Amino acid sequence: MPAKKTARQKLNRTEQRDLDTKIEFIEGLVRRDPDYVDALQILGDHYTQRGRITEGLQVDERLARLEPQNPLVFYNLACSYSLAGEMGQAVGALEKALHLGYRDFDWLAKDPDLKPLRAHTAFDDLKAKIRQLKSKAR
Repeated sequence: MPAKKTARQKLNRTEQRDLDTKIEFIEGLVRRDPDYVDALQILGDHYTQRGRITEGLQVDERLARLEPQNPLVFYNLACSYSLAGEMGQAVGALEKALHLGYRDFDWLAKDPDLKPLRAHTAFDDLKAKIRQLKSKAR
């Protein structure tokens, strides 16, 4: 599963309309099959791109229940919590992503969705853990 696109990307009207159409289609798929993981991943990504942060967060929480061992699911959940301003939850989700094996440290350091978290004091405790994991990965 690729990392979701960031919420900070600006869309023109045509892109917004296209994205809304995709969202409606995927919502229909998910209504028919509520546990369709691939569709949920795309839906959460599209909600975030569209700036529908609360709905994206709800999808990511659902994915975390469906895919409890998937590090990228928890990384995306951390992004959603960060965007929603829930820093304690974001730290917890990011810690779980790291525990499960998330290791794209370069992206973690620049992902705009995590910018609010990286600027928050709640992130301070994670910095040492990330440095330690980075040194082991080399």
